[in-house]
Formats: sequence, structure tokens, C-alpha cells
Amino acid sequence: MQRLAPILVFDLDGTLADTARDLIATLNILLQREGLPPVGHDAARYLVGAGARALIERGFKLAGAPLDVREADRLVKEFLAHYESHIADETYLFPGAESALKRFADAGFILAICTNKPEGLARLLLEKLSAAEYFSAICGRGSFDVHKPDPRMLHLTIERAGGDPSRAIMVGDSKTDIDTAKNAGAPIIAVDFGYTDAPIATLGPDRIISHFDELWEAAHELLASAPKS
Repeated sequence: MQRLAPILVFDLDGTLADTARDLIATLNILLQREGLPPVGHDAARYLVGAGARALIERGFKLAGAPLDVREADRLVKEFLAHYESHIADETYLFPGAESALKRFADAGFILAICTNKPEGLARLLLEKLSAAEYFSAICGRGSFDVHKPDPRMLHLTIERAGGDPSRAIMVGDSKTDIDTAKNAGAPIIAVDFGYTDAPIATLGPDRIISHFDELWEAAHELLASAPKS
């Protein structure tokens, strides 16, 4: 029986795309409406990466105004409405990302997105960045009844993309991504330029890359070392 092609499953924010400026700008709109001071872009790596609700809660706590559940619910709706209209004002793919996607796609790899960003927003962003065509599946919050770091999120993404779990590699930037991959029994390549408040090496990824030009070699090393089924 012919084996399925290998699959690379990417996180989105902080991994493929530098989304922090638009996310922080939207957060600052909400803070301004509430009469609170804005947060700087340098705070992004401490705030971004766990979804809109966590971003808002962290941002308001940083501004000295912790939220209760009802306030957070209201602000999440306002955040998503504004962000959708400004999702790619200052968001770009990281250097080398598009070339890497094309190289892997041309080589027959299956590519997929597994993010905690709502699926609709993830798809919209990738379309605006002219990158959606590379992915056999774009899965986010709302795609399934689970989200990262639950390993089922990764398993279901691989299934939707038509990939082989035994030949899957995750690519991410955070503890959430690393935990997801480890929980799912998949190898993880971490980028060191994403949104994490801890040095990525301390989180135990299988490989670390500093530029997408390094992804080809890292992925093939992991595939070569994987158990043969």
C-alpha cells in the first residue's frame, strides 16, 4: 500500500504570520474606549498567542483593570468585530514563509493550519495574505469542539487535511503548540521569533528554527528519524 504524503501542520499567529501589530492595535481600541492606557507592541509576546479572550484579559489586567466574565464576553465581541475589519492592515507572513510553503507543496507535502484563532478569521487572514491556497485544511477555534492544547485538535486537523498522523510534524511558536504536539505524539518544530514569554528552547521542542529557510532540513531530519510503519 502506498504511504500518504507527509503533512506539516502550522500554527498561524507568531508562526507563519506576524499578526501582533493588528491584534495589539485592536486591543488598544478597546482600552481607549474604557479610558485605559494603551499597551506597547513590545508587550505582544506576553499577550498574544492564546486567543482573543486571553489577549483581552491579559491586556486589561496589564492596564490595571481586571475583567469579570460579563465584561470579557462583551469585549470579545467588540474585539472580533473590529479585528475582522483590520485583520491585515499591518500583518505579514514572516520572512521566507511563502517560499517554504511553496517548496513543500511542490515536493508533495500536505499542508494544514491548526490555530486557536477562530476558523473564519484564520481563513480570511490567509486569503488576504494570498496563502490560503497552500493548505488542504484550515482549522481553528470553532472547527471542532476542542482546541489546542487538546491533542484531538491536531488529530482532527490532520484527518481533515487527508494526512497520515504517523508522518505529521507540527510547526509552532508557543508552549501551547509544543504541548499540543507532545500530547498528540507528534514531533514539533518551533520558531524562535514568535510570541512566547519563555525562551522556546526551555519548552522542549524537537527542533528550533530561526528562519523559514531552515524548515526544509529540520522537517526532513525528523521524518528520517521517525519510526517506520
